[in-house]
Amino acid sequence: MSAEVGRVFDIQKFSLHDGPGIRSVVFLKGCPMTCAWCSNPGSQKLRVLQVRDPLHPGVRVPDSRDWTVEEVVETCLQDRPFYQESGGGVTLSGGEALVQHRFARTLLHALRQEGVHTALETTGYAAPAVFQRVLAEVDLLLIDVKHHDPELHRRWTGVGNDLPLANLAAALAAGTPLLVRIPVIPGANDSLADAAAFCRLLKPLGVTELQLLPFHQFGERKYELLDRGYAMAGVPALHAEDLDDYRRAFADGGIHAFC
Repeated sequence: MSAEVGRVFDIQKFSLHDGPGIRSVVFLKGCPMTCAWCSNPGSQKLRVLQVRDPLHPGVRVPDSRDWTVEEVVETCLQDRPFYQESGGGVTLSGGEALVQHRFARTLLHALRQEGVHTALETTGYAAPAVFQRVLAEVDLLLIDVKHHDPELHRRWTGVGNDLPLANLAAALAAGTPLLVRIPVIPGANDSLADAAAFCRLLKPLGVTELQLLPFHQFGERKYELLDRGYAMAGVPALHAEDLDDYRRAFADGGIHAFC
C-alpha cells in the first residue's frame, strides 16, 4: 500500500474506549500476529477478503476497501465538534496499523495538521525505524503487551515478543505519552504468577501504570462469517470484577493496574 492510499475495514465513530474523549477509530488491514483470541480475524490478512453477509448468509461481500488519506480525514472531521467538546480525536487501530506504515504516517500527519489529537493502538511489532517514524506523528501511544514469556508469546500470537518490547522500551526512554495495555486471556496469561512476571518485565522499563483488557467474545461471530475455526470458542468472558486479585498482584509488584 502507498502513502496516500490505505486498506481500511472500518471507521468506528463515537468510541469511548480507544483513547481520551469521543473518538473515531480507523481500522487498517494487516497484522503480523495471529493471536488466538483476535477479535478482528479478517484483519490479519492485508488482502481484501470475501465474507458472508451477516444479514444474508448466502451472499459474500468484501470486508474492506481502499481509502485515500483525504477520504479518511474528511470522514473523521465530520465529528470534529465532538472531539473538541470531549478532548477526543482519532485513533488508528487494526489489525496492526504499522503494517501500512506509510499510509498511517501520512494520515496521522494530515489529522494533526487539522488540529486533531491522534492515537495509535499497536502491538509494537514493527521495525524500530518504522516505529519511530510513525510515532513522531502520534500524540498518544496505546501499546499492547500480550505475554511476558517469549516462547508463550510465540505460541499464542505466532511471533516473539523481543521486537515489541524493544519498541516499548524506546518509547518509554523517549518520554512518549503512552499507555501499556495487557489483554487478559484465560489459560494464556491470567494467573497471579503471570501478573507477577509482567511486573518483573515492565517495572524496570519504567512502567508504573497499565490497563487490563478483560477477554471478551465480541469477535466470535466474525470467525463464522469467515468460515474459520475459533480457538477460544466457548471460553467464558472475563469482567473487571474477575480481575480483583490479578490487579492486586500488580499493585504488589509496584504497578497500578486498572480496567
